[in-house]
Amino acid sequence: MFKGLLFSLVLFLTGFAGVLHSAGPSSEMPEGARASSTAFKAADSYEHALQIWKTPEDISAWVSANFSCDTDRAMRLSETQRAKDKDFPIYTPSQFFATKGGVCVDLSRFGVETLKSIDPQSDPKYLMIEFAPIHVAGNTLRFHWLACFRRDGQTYFFADSKRPGHIAGPYKDAAEFIREYEQYRSRKILAFREAESYKKQQRTQAWKLRTSEKP
Repeated sequence: MFKGLLFSLVLFLTGFAGVLHSAGPSSEMPEGARASSTAFKAADSYEHALQIWKTPEDISAWVSANFSCDTDRAMRLSETQRAKDKDFPIYTPSQFFATKGGVCVDLSRFGVETLKSIDPQSDPKYLMIEFAPIHVAGNTLRFHWLACFRRDGQTYFFADSKRPGHIAGPYKDAAEFIREYEQYRSRKILAFREAESYKKQQRTQAWKLRTSEKP
């Protein structure tokens, strides 16, 4: 499994586009090739999108048809590089809409902030996941970001760069989703946290540790 994971990450770094689309769940690349004919509500600008999109499904449909993973940016936003350049900016939703590309935290910010604008009652939040770290070409890959929202007392997860356009749920809580997501990604999840912001949180905000969960 380790060799397969390392191979996937090497492909990620070298940027072989034809192979990246077939990267397995343990890699950071989006799974599978997506149909370019996905139906979505087209908008001329992000401001226009905020007027015509009403639901998480509207956001996800646009993401499915438009999102592409920026591998160079992914390395610049790795834990190692962020330690050197703490001011490296995360795309605003309007920037993300214009570029149609980025990495997990760019996409999750787009999902959370857009949903806060069009459907604040859904209580959108970030889900930050800490995987067991992997070190590739001098870069540490550890954290992953998604967005989540509530509907009818249940929790759903979307804006996942690994599965663009996919809405996972319903789940009773984040812990239930994490157990399933760990199996899907074939990577050990050490901790996770729901958060209001993608920005660095105070250490007083506790992570929910997988190691403390009881079977």
